[in-house]
Amino acid sequence: MTDPSRRQTGPFRIGDRVQLTGPKGRLNTITLEAGGTFHTHRGILDHDLVIGQPDASVVTSSNGIEYLALRPLLTDFVMSMPRGAAIIYPKDAAQILGAADIFPGATVVEAGVGSGALSLWLLRAIGPDGKLTSFERRQEFADIAQANAAAFLGAKPTNWTVTVGDLAQALPSSVELGSVDRVVLDMLAPWECIGVAADALTPGGVLLCYIATVTQLSRVAEAIRATGQFTDPESSETMVRTWHVEGLAVRPDHRMIGHTGFLLHARRLAPGSRLPEVARRASKSDYSDDDVEVWTPGALGDRTSSDKSLRRSIREARAAASAAEQASAYPINRKSSESEPLE
Repeated sequence: MTDPSRRQTGPFRIGDRVQLTGPKGRLNTITLEAGGTFHTHRGILDHDLVIGQPDASVVTSSNGIEYLALRPLLTDFVMSMPRGAAIIYPKDAAQILGAADIFPGATVVEAGVGSGALSLWLLRAIGPDGKLTSFERRQEFADIAQANAAAFLGAKPTNWTVTVGDLAQALPSSVELGSVDRVVLDMLAPWECIGVAADALTPGGVLLCYIATVTQLSRVAEAIRATGQFTDPESSETMVRTWHVEGLAVRPDHRMIGHTGFLLHARRLAPGSRLPEVARRASKSDYSDDDVEVWTPGALGDRTSSDKSLRRSIREARAAASAAEQASAYPINRKSSESEPLE
């Protein structure tokens, strides 16, 4: 069984993805091959010089240029992997794991899969004893997501099921009522799936929605309240600003990762329970579907990838997955790791 939480550690081996950082900070990601070479205008770096070396080693190209070789972290991988759909950024994935309280051994339902970025974070959090059931409407996206997971983990985890279809139709027949610990929805119209999510969740379970626009946020929140089956939903967004720190030159960086989406989460009430009344200020909460639709993707148009772009992403993801799966067939080359460090 593939352990989805396994750490990518130890000496580099054939099939590993490696990040090479040059003297000017430029990153290049390569997949190690026996006898392979990495070519730049600064010279050639033989893959065999990297294979067998410990992680975070410094290797030297043919013309004396030094490169820092690192095994990519999950954050690095999801930001550079082939994509069919837009990914959930690491800053949002981290908040999802925290807000939804994803724990080892949890039973989690996810929709949709996209390119598999969030799936990888969920698989790591639930560990080998957990179970992830994912739903994706498009076969191309499902193919890319599964290939990306195999590329990072070495094989598709046995505790992950990907179903191509609509969550609202497929979920009732895929899980038992009240057996799911967490439901995470990343889709255009999550309000259409609140009912089936409520049926699947165990009392106290968490429903979390990743939402793109403020009007969608409002619509989902009111849909959750209307069921009477959840606690009052909480919403948030996350922005990350890095800082430049060098000696006494300490200041915020000029660029930051601003708004990417909203998170909204609520907990499933026990059957028959009723949420105590909460005093609220009077507000304009009445609206029709027509009021909301003019601001949703149904009216604005959903941005989709071209068929050519999807085919290229599928090829790249499958090639990376094949290389990762072949890596386990090769013993670690310890000869070079036991030799003298490269000058």
